[in-house]
Amino acid sequence: MATVELRFSALPEHVRTARLVAAAVARRSGVDEAVLDEVRLAVGEACTRAVGLHQAAGITAPVRVALVEEEKQFSIEVGDEAPRVVPAAASGGRPGAEDPEAEGEDEMGLAVISGLVDDVEVTADESGGSIRMSWPTTP
Repeated sequence: MATVELRFSALPEHVRTARLVAAAVARRSGVDEAVLDEVRLAVGEACTRAVGLHQAAGITAPVRVALVEEEKQFSIEVGDEAPRVVPAAASGGRPGAEDPEAEGEDEMGLAVISGLVDDVEVTADESGGSIRMSWPTTP
């Protein structure tokens, strides 16, 4: 199992670099050429989302990207350190809710990712979140 890890400052200009690295590693891992654009777009959306969450919360920690090559699949995990739990009183009684405008942008990004990738897992808690995406590979 080969892994490439990338960490970058939560700045929009670094998202392009993450997209290019992800596409290069995906190609080397055996992801079908026809799917590489989807990989680039999905990684771009996930990284843009993580950058936005970091900036909105004033977090200076880097965004984390792990690119993992396994026997029959290639996966990418984009992680952030933005907490998702807000006290119920501040969220209109909805535990875990965020600012309504930011929540809408967040949902839109997740919808785009879900449309691009069949195998997506989103997790979030008080210490941050991650989006894990996987694609099949050919030997």
